[in-house]
Amino acid sequence: WGLLLLAAALGGVAAARCPAPCVCDNLRAHVLCLNGSLVAIPDTIPELTKKLDLRGNSFSVIPAGAFLATPYLTHLDLQHCKVERLEEGAFRGLGRLVYLNLASNSIALLYQESLDGLFSLQQLILEGNRIEEIQPGAFGHLGSLTVLDLRANALVYLPDMVFQGLQVLRWLRLSHNTLHVLGSEAFAALPALRRLSLDHNELQALPGEALARLDGATRLDLGHNPITYVAEEALAMASLRHLFLDHASLQDVAPDAFALSPQLRMLDLRENQLQGLPPLAGAGGLARVSLHGNPLLCSCLLRPFRNWLARARVQAEGACAAPPALRGRPLDSLKPPEMRCSRLRPPPSPTTPSEQPRAAGSTRCPRGCVCSPDFHHGSCANGNLQEIPRDFPGDTRLLDLRQNTFRTVPPDAFPGLKELVSLHLQSCGIRALQPGALRGLDSLVYLYLTDNHLSTLAAAAFEGAPQLAYLDLDRNAFTRVPAGAFQLLPNLISLHLQHNAIGELAEGDLAGARGLRWLYLTGNAIRHIAPAALAPAKMLEKLQLEGNQLVEVPTAALRGLSALSELKLSRNPIKRMGDGVFLPVASSLQHLYLDNMGLEQISPRAFAGLGPKIRSLYLESNKMSNIPSMSNFTGLEILNLQDVPFHCDCQLLPLHRWINKLNLRVGATCGSPPEARGLKVKLSTTFQTCPGWGRGEARAANPEKTAAASKPSKKKRSGKSPARGFNKSRA
Repeated sequence: WGLLLLAAALGGVAAARCPAPCVCDNLRAHVLCLNGSLVAIPDTIPELTKKLDLRGNSFSVIPAGAFLATPYLTHLDLQHCKVERLEEGAFRGLGRLVYLNLASNSIALLYQESLDGLFSLQQLILEGNRIEEIQPGAFGHLGSLTVLDLRANALVYLPDMVFQGLQVLRWLRLSHNTLHVLGSEAFAALPALRRLSLDHNELQALPGEALARLDGATRLDLGHNPITYVAEEALAMASLRHLFLDHASLQDVAPDAFALSPQLRMLDLRENQLQGLPPLAGAGGLARVSLHGNPLLCSCLLRPFRNWLARARVQAEGACAAPPALRGRPLDSLKPPEMRCSRLRPPPSPTTPSEQPRAAGSTRCPRGCVCSPDFHHGSCANGNLQEIPRDFPGDTRLLDLRQNTFRTVPPDAFPGLKELVSLHLQSCGIRALQPGALRGLDSLVYLYLTDNHLSTLAAAAFEGAPQLAYLDLDRNAFTRVPAGAFQLLPNLISLHLQHNAIGELAEGDLAGARGLRWLYLTGNAIRHIAPAALAPAKMLEKLQLEGNQLVEVPTAALRGLSALSELKLSRNPIKRMGDGVFLPVASSLQHLYLDNMGLEQISPRAFAGLGPKIRSLYLESNKMSNIPSMSNFTGLEILNLQDVPFHCDCQLLPLHRWINKLNLRVGATCGSPPEARGLKVKLSTTFQTCPGWGRGEARAANPEKTAAASKPSKKKRSGKSPARGFNKSRA
C-alpha cells in the first residue's frame, strides 16, 4: 500500500498542470514563477509542490488562505513582490513550511494573526520592508523559529513581550533600523537566543534593562549607535562572550561597566572617541579589546589601563594618537616610563545619562475600554465613542482608539500619558486636530490618522510631541501638503500622505522636515513638483509617487537628494524620458519603478549616470519598442520587461545579446515584426540576419565556455536562481 500511495503521489505531481508563466520541476517538486506580472497567487500550482519561488511579481496583498491549495510547501520565496499587507491568516495551512522569505517588499505593520499557522517555520526573512511597528503576539505562533531577520526596516520602538512565543529563536537581526526606544521586557521571552544584532540604530544609551533578560546570549552587536557612555554595571548578560560597540560615539567607559558579564572575552571599541580607558577590573575574563581608530592619549593618565592590560594578560589592539612623540605606537609596545604627564588634559567624562523615572502604573481604565498592565496597552477600538476617554494608566505605551466617532481631537486630549509611544486614531471621523491636541505626549513615536476627514493641519497641533517619527495621514481629504505643519517635528522620519487629493508639491510644503527619510505620496493627483519642494528633506531615502498625474520625471526636484535609494514613478502618464533625467540621484539610486506608465520613448542617454548600484528596475507594461543600453547595470537582481512590444530587428541586437548573458528572467517579448510576434527576445531568430551576428554568437555556440541557447542549457541556468533564493540569505 505504501508503494502504491507513493506512486500515486508522484503521478499526481507529473500530471499536474503548470500555471503560466511558471516553470515546474516535477522531479524535485519545485515551481518557479519569477519576475512575472502575476497579481494574485496562482490557484493551479500542483498540490504536492514543496518549493515555490514567486520573486519579482506584484501581489500587493497576501489574502487569507492564499496557499491552502499547496499544503506541502516547505520553502516559499516572495521577495520583491510589492507586498504591502499580510492579511490575518495569509499563511494558514502551511504547517510544513520551514523557510519564508518576504524581503524587499513594502510591509508596514505586522498584526497578531498575520503569521498564523506557521508552527514549523524555522527561518523568517523580513529584511528591507518598511515595518514601523510590531504588535505583541505577531510571532506567537512561530514556536519553531530559529532565525528572525528584521534588518533594514523602519522600527523605532520595541514594546514589552513583542517576541513572545519564540521559544527556540537563536538569532534576532534588528540591524539598520532607527531603534531608540526598547521596552524593559522587549526581550523577556527569548530563552534560547544566542545572537542579537542591534547595530546601525539610534540607541543613545546601552539598553541594559532590556538586555538583562538575555541570559543565554553569547554575541551582542551594538556598533554604529550614538552611544556616548557605558555606565557602571550597565550590562548584565551572564553568557555574553563577544560585544561589539564599534563606530559609536563613546567618550568614556566606567571601570565596572562589564562586571555583571563575567564570560566576556572580546570587546570591540574601534572607531570611537575614546582618549583613554580605566582598568576594566570588573571584566575578569576579558582576553582581547580592540581600540583601533580612537584618539588615544598615551600620557601618564593611561598608565593604569596599560598596567592592567599587562597584569590581566589582555591583548589590546590600537595605537597612540598623542602625544606627538608616541603617535602611531601600538599600545602593547609602550613602557610605563614613556607615558609621561603633559599639559594635555583629556576632556571631562560625560555624566552618566540619568534614567527618567517611570510614570507610576495604575489599575484604572476608562469604562468600555480594556487595559493590559502586562503589555502597557489600552484599547477602546470600535467602541462607538464620541469623545476621547481619559484616565488611562500613566504607563500606557500603546493606545488603540480606532473606529470611533470623535470628529475632533481637542487640546490636551491625552493627559498624563508621558510614556505613550504609539497612538492609533484610524477611522474615527476626525476633521480637526486642534492646537495642543498632543501636548504632553513626550514619548510619542507613532501617530496613525488613516481613514479620517482631515484637510488641513497646523504646526501647533504637534506641539508637545517632539519625538514623533512616524505620521500616517493616508486616505484623508488633503488637497495639498499642509505647508509648515512639520516645523515642530525635528525627528519625523516617515510621512504617509497616500490616497489623498494632493495636486502639487510646492516650495515650503516640507519646511522643517529635515530628518525625513521616507515620503509616501502614492495615489494622489500630483501634476507638478516645484524644483525646491523637496529641498528641506535632504536625507530622503524613499520617494513614492506612484499613481499620480506627472507627465515628466521631476528631475529638478531631485537635486540635492544625495541619499535617495528608491524612486517609484509607476502609473504616471509619462510618455517620454529625455537624457539624464536621473542624474541628480545617479550616485545613490538602487530601486527604480517605471512600470505601467504608457511610456513610448526612452532617449539613448536617459539612464546616464546609473550603473552598478541599481539593484531593481521595473519597466513592464509600457509601449516603447526599444530601450537604451543597460550594459553597465551589473548589480541587477530584478529586471522586469514584460508586456513591452519590442521591435525585434537589428537595432535590438545589443539588448538580445545582453539579456542572453543575464542570469535573470526578464520576460522580454517581441511585438514585431509579424514573424517574431509573441517570441521571447532571447529566442527570436530575426537577429540571425543582422551584420556581425556570427562574431557575437560564436562563443555562445560553445556550451563549454558559456551558456548556449539550447534547451538543456536554459534549464540549467534557470535552476540556479531558486537555489540561492531558498537556501542563502544575505549576510
